[in-house]
Amino acid sequence: MPLSDEEARLLAQLEQSLAEEDPEFASTLRGSKLIAHNRRVAAICVVGFLAGIAMLLGGAVSKMTWIGAAGFVVMVASAYLFVRAWRRGISGAQEPTRPTPSSPRGPKGSGSFVERMEERWQRRQDDGY
Repeated sequence: MPLSDEEARLLAQLEQSLAEEDPEFASTLRGSKLIAHNRRVAAICVVGFLAGIAMLLGGAVSKMTWIGAAGFVVMVASAYLFVRAWRRGISGAQEPTRPTPSSPRGPKGSGSFVERMEERWQRRQDDGY
């Protein structure tokens, strides 16, 4: 049941006053909506990927190449959209911030192997080697 015009106006005023009084809490609430949206997109992409596999196999079995090709396209599109939703965040955990070049480094050996290799690569790029 949709909100009446008066209810929608009151809700908008409440949201605006919340954002003015406590912007951090308001941004947290907005973030939870984005996370829920990204989870929905990821779930739809998984179903789409499985449908693409079924189309691919169905096209191969029935010797209808165009169905197999369409299944492959569906699989690629689903995988792309899934990765995009994943990068935008579906877990709700805060992503670790990357250190800036001006920030002091932590103790030697901190971070994963990949992070250390990326840091070394970035230093080489910055130094012009």
